[in-house]
Amino acid sequence: MKARLFLPFLLLSATHAAFAYEPAGTPPDWSSPVKQPPPNWKLLIDRFEAGFSDAEDSNAWEGQFWYGGDLNRLTISTEGEGEQGESLESAELEVAYSRLFLPYWDWQIGVRHDFRPDPEAAHLMVGLQGVVPYEFETQAMLYVSEDGDLSTRVAFEYDLNLTQRWILQSRFEVNAAFDEVEERGIGRGLNSSELGVRLRYEVRREFAPYFGVEWSRLYGNTRDLAEDEGEDSSFVSLVAGIRFWF
Repeated sequence: MKARLFLPFLLLSATHAAFAYEPAGTPPDWSSPVKQPPPNWKLLIDRFEAGFSDAEDSNAWEGQFWYGGDLNRLTISTEGEGEQGESLESAELEVAYSRLFLPYWDWQIGVRHDFRPDPEAAHLMVGLQGVVPYEFETQAMLYVSEDGDLSTRVAFEYDLNLTQRWILQSRFEVNAAFDEVEERGIGRGLNSSELGVRLRYEVRREFAPYFGVEWSRLYGNTRDLAEDEGEDSSFVSLVAGIRFWF
């Protein structure tokens, strides 16, 4: 008896649901029940530091600004360095369109302009940015200069949370060129590598002073060109600076 009473009730509920809700493919003039989130932005200065070594004392910076949503973004990146009290040795600016194609992975296409070293140079750039297993942030870029010279840069970064406020950041970067550009001190093949370890204390999530050590090295023809100019091809620096974001 109970089963007989339950069956009409079930049919009545299904009929009500069919008429109460529209199937997929609602009229196109209907507004979406889920609003698109507004564009966001963030400015991160990952490195703003002074370096101290036997070779030279230096200043350096690295930062990125992005604007957009989860799928599409405009990114503006900059980095550079120079000897303290002297003119900049290197300075560059990148502007790129970034598109999410996999969870945690973007492909990027844009332009890069080198203000230093002289002479200035413009590049077309294309590459990938994302997170590999074990939370290593990865960036791999290919550059084509206005003269057709090819070069590449690959960087890995990892943050290890020692406590809620103490974070140990390790970073490794390599640069290579497929063509020699002697007037800019760039040789063919593997050019340079940088390995750095920085320990920061987050006074707030948005503001963290840090200190650490960085090892830089030149290779191949790039090393020979630097030594011909009286520059060191390998040195270790103690660094101190601040990391902040908005």
